[in-house]
Amino acid sequence: MTLSSPLLLAVGLFVTAALAWAAVVSARRRTAALAAAGVAVRGGRRAYLGVGLTIAGVGVLAVATAGPAAMVPVPRTAGTVILAIDVSNSMGADDVAPNRLAAAQRAARAFVAAQPDSVDIGVVAFERGALTTARPDRDHALALKAIDRLKLTGGTSLGTAITAALSVISGKEVAAGRDGETPDIGYWPSATIVMFSDGQNQGGDVERAAEAAQRAGVHVHTVGVGTTAGATVKVDGYHLQTSLEEEPLTVIAQTTGGAYHPASDTARLDGIADTIDLRLTVSDEPLPLAGALIGLALALLATGAALTVLRSGRVI
Repeated sequence: MTLSSPLLLAVGLFVTAALAWAAVVSARRRTAALAAAGVAVRGGRRAYLGVGLTIAGVGVLAVATAGPAAMVPVPRTAGTVILAIDVSNSMGADDVAPNRLAAAQRAARAFVAAQPDSVDIGVVAFERGALTTARPDRDHALALKAIDRLKLTGGTSLGTAITAALSVISGKEVAAGRDGETPDIGYWPSATIVMFSDGQNQGGDVERAAEAAQRAGVHVHTVGVGTTAGATVKVDGYHLQTSLEEEPLTVIAQTTGGAYHPASDTARLDGIADTIDLRLTVSDEPLPLAGALIGLALALLATGAALTVLRSGRVI
């Protein structure tokens, strides 16, 4: 148990002890005076039950004023979520209205709105490279602003997206070495990556990056944006055919223990926030006890006062 104001407890207990001492002294004097007058004392210790309950109520009230709180384990959705959003040129395709990027932004905003304040949310925009546009923060307005600023550019590297998100989570730079291996960044079981992409990977070792996330205990949920039928997109004056490639997104999700969420139309994208489950963590949180103790103190004071009135006609 913790106390927010230990000094108030010390003062309250001192007052309670003083009242108890005064009650004992008064009772002894009264008993001695009655004995000297030859009057028998009735009721014995029961005669002072009301006074005892009243003093006990003062003592409990003293504890309540100190702001006691008990630490109890509370399961909650918490941790860090990195939204990795594909901004490559293929995300400009309009097979999902109005285009893939706009649909992914809408789905990402819905996801952010569905998360509790206990979840820190960051945003990573990726194409061949990756840029952290919003670091994880409980202020979800920062993530929403970062999502709104996203613009189309470049190609796609799913592996880079994962390693960039891991860098944000761990605070360490995560990059594949010459042998293709990524460094050990520790274990981050409360972190999750949610990737929005059409799956058209054009660089980077996706499997190695996914394995790095798996070793770190980070689940990667992937959201496929687009249709397998695809659409034509204009890039640098050229018309290119592009379609949703589900295989790399599925591999990433399966490797890391996440899930792949196909979203071939706007309606399914809008429901993504309801289908991605974040892990529950258990943390110790303070449970205030002052209210319960005040209730107990009032009950003791009222009972003590009632017994005293019934016995002597006086409150104290």
